[in-house]
Amino acid sequence: MFTVSVAWRTTYPGAAVGVLAMRGVANPKLHDGLDQQKRELEERLRARYASYDRAALRALPQMQAYHAFYKRFKKTYHVQLQLESVVLKGKSIPRVAALVEAMFMAELEDLLLTAGHDLSLVQEPVGVDVADGSERYVRINGQEQQTKAGDMMIADAQSVISSVLYGPDRRTRIVPHTRRVLFTVYAPPGIGERAVHEHLHDIEANVVLIAPGAEVEVLEVIGAG
Repeated sequence: MFTVSVAWRTTYPGAAVGVLAMRGVANPKLHDGLDQQKRELEERLRARYASYDRAALRALPQMQAYHAFYKRFKKTYHVQLQLESVVLKGKSIPRVAALVEAMFMAELEDLLLTAGHDLSLVQEPVGVDVADGSERYVRINGQEQQTKAGDMMIADAQSVISSVLYGPDRRTRIVPHTRRVLFTVYAPPGIGERAVHEHLHDIEANVVLIAPGAEVEVLEVIGAG
């Protein structure tokens, strides 16, 4: 189902990618159990980082690994900005569809970059590669995007479905009737396979909270070596 290119292995030794595919999921607009978990997560994050300022958050090992990747493209790791919003500004985690919240909550808990897709819209084979800068895809916001050379990207048989710098595509986005879902995790060097594996289980737990009958089709972490 999932492949990794030689270019990715040689360009980013020490990197990893995580893959979680599940069936029998549900994607309601609201879910009371998930809302409760979200409130508990907000409280836990604020307690965990109570003494932190922006510089201290940036110095977290996970943040350092992502910032090292983003810096080469003169970009900022957006998960840090989202964490700052909750921890430093006291804002609530945005309310979106449940499956997206399940992913987003795990991102904030573990600080690992994740993309979500409707698996029924993904065309195999799927794999991670290094962009050459010529690829184009429509981002989830509807804007056409050209990739940046050297960025990590994941593509199916039709086109790019996500990249680190520009996020997921619109074609395979999670929708209200999504019943099979695919989550992919980008982990640059410095994160490690164990952290990715634990993150995938965190997402799985959130999805099962929404849909107790959901089943895992694939849960895999692939290292670049």
